[in-house]
Amino acid sequence: MKSRKIKRLTTILLAGSDMVLSFVAFALAHVLRLRIPFPREAAGVAPFHTYLPMILCQMIFVIMIFFLYRLYHQPRRIFFFDELFSVFGAVSVSFMISLSATLFTLKNSSLQLNFSRAMLIYAWTLSIMLIMASRTLIHDLFRRIRSEGFGLDRAIIVGAGEIGCAVARMIGSSSTRDYDIIGMVASSTSPSAGLPEALLLGRIEALPGLIEQHDIDEIIITLPDISKEEMLDIINRCDRSTLKIRIFSNDFSLLAGRLSIDNSGGVPLLALQDIALRGWQLAVKRIVDILIAIGGLIVLSPLMAFVALIIKLESRGPVFYVQERMGLDAVPFPMLKFRSMRHDAEASGPSWTTKGDPRRTRVGAFLRRYNIDELPQLFNVIFGQMSLVGPRAERPCYVDEFKKSIPGYMNRHREKAGMTGWAQINGLRGDTSIEERTRFDLWYIENWSPLLDFKIIIRQILQTFSSKNAY
Repeated sequence: MKSRKIKRLTTILLAGSDMVLSFVAFALAHVLRLRIPFPREAAGVAPFHTYLPMILCQMIFVIMIFFLYRLYHQPRRIFFFDELFSVFGAVSVSFMISLSATLFTLKNSSLQLNFSRAMLIYAWTLSIMLIMASRTLIHDLFRRIRSEGFGLDRAIIVGAGEIGCAVARMIGSSSTRDYDIIGMVASSTSPSAGLPEALLLGRIEALPGLIEQHDIDEIIITLPDISKEEMLDIINRCDRSTLKIRIFSNDFSLLAGRLSIDNSGGVPLLALQDIALRGWQLAVKRIVDILIAIGGLIVLSPLMAFVALIIKLESRGPVFYVQERMGLDAVPFPMLKFRSMRHDAEASGPSWTTKGDPRRTRVGAFLRRYNIDELPQLFNVIFGQMSLVGPRAERPCYVDEFKKSIPGYMNRHREKAGMTGWAQINGLRGDTSIEERTRFDLWYIENWSPLLDFKIIIRQILQTFSSKNAY
């Protein structure tokens, strides 16, 4: 089944369920108000059919407001809390409009109602709960359908070089399947990087024919050094009436700053603003860090004591491993972890941890698999050396290496290092691309908000038992 048909069917199901459940919420609210004496005994509650004018308004306005809130626009990844906040706002707005419209229209008429406030609160609450439950089930259903290979966007990657291959690998290893990568086309300036013949479909000149032959939905351009003329040539070769074109940018230098437009003497100029947290943002983040870190240490202290005991019993050496890492403003700090490797693991010098690393102890492998080894970093958070969420702290020797080869890498140090971060919850930890980690870290710094931190913490907790790159 084509992806466009899947998306159309999803939209129809979402809109239909939103309307039906708006009606169901009112019906249940009426029953509950009659049967539950809260906040007081029900008295003078009008029969259900008298609420039908408002219910009809609500069903109509729900669709309209949800459309304005882009709740029928389907991004590739839908996060529960993002959708919950949108549904909360859209249902609330549609409720207020429906109530106002009903009161204004029916005023001084035989249909004028004396609404039960408790019933309206019940209906509002139930609408949010039922619509969110329905949407979660619908998204899960179509996620399962896509995981079986149905409804995927058929895509061609333009650029068969190293970056194109990396993008193809990331899409292929994603836990949420969105694309069916049909193949790649090479440009004269981008060698094919030893691709298998089955994946290399040809040159850019053959793009129009390949799009028609393979019924392509999207083109992903991964040519970092492409000129404006070459970009326009590629775009002109694509039939843009039904085709989406996405461009993978490899420019880190502009990513670490918010762009605004200034006007100087009638000349529009792009201004790159500082992105470091300041003022109330810094205060809010610090307060949340302290409260959660102290609460976490209190709740997790029995587990941490048990972990310390089994580490000591299994192998000789200290319980804690203290390692120098780079934090805010590239200032080194001692980062605490439970020791998960042999005490002589770095006798020959620092090295990157890899999957199945023989230096790990048996207990250490378990601790690293479930991120338990990082719990002592809660002390680093309390001491102000780290934050709960932020870019991953790296060792000074690696920082010196990465800053020479990755533009904008040091912008990561505009904020405190975090116990978890945007890169980690998107699978970029362990032996994964440093360039991609940097891209995700800089996006987090640029787009920080208390809500984003909250979502990252929740997703980290949910991923504790399913992370593939924790070793």
